[in-house]
Amino acid sequence: MIVGALLLLSLFVFPMWKITLKAPQYPEPIGMEIWINKIADHNENDLKNINLMNHYVGMKPIPEKIPEFRYFPGIVIGATVLGLIAGFIGNRKFYMVWLIIVAILGILGMYDFYLWEYDYGHNLDPTAAIKIPGQGYQPPLIGSKDILNFTAVSTPMIGTYLLMGGMLLAVLAFFRARGE
Repeated sequence: MIVGALLLLSLFVFPMWKITLKAPQYPEPIGMEIWINKIADHNENDLKNINLMNHYVGMKPIPEKIPEFRYFPGIVIGATVLGLIAGFIGNRKFYMVWLIIVAILGILGMYDFYLWEYDYGHNLDPTAAIKIPGQGYQPPLIGSKDILNFTAVSTPMIGTYLLMGGMLLAVLAFFRARGE
């Protein structure tokens, strides 16, 4: 359980998610990585290039800072501390409570990400240079989607896999623990 709780801290070291855009005019796909506290280039100048392209269809620039970046680190640290407390107490019910809390936080985080993507891809500037009625530019939450001449691919990265590994360790601790 303790190792599972500590794996949440990997979110400070590794990105959680990646969105890449593939198109004929970009021999190497361009993309962004989403971390617990920032959005970063996948390759040098990718965010700049994405923002330049998005400007023509009326999308907002990808922000350097979003309000969630102020809260997510504290939430991750709080969940880690709760998991450590549960691990030191050794009560299997606490393991399950921690797992449920982390799962709910993960679901809320994914929902927030979806809302951010939706706003980003649908609330377009009506004075944009290129307008295609009914066209949205929302990348998929997970998987791939064709958007005009781009293929947008959204995938979890190592931070998310380590988070899920921590949750799996909590499940294993729950079943291995004896008593209440």
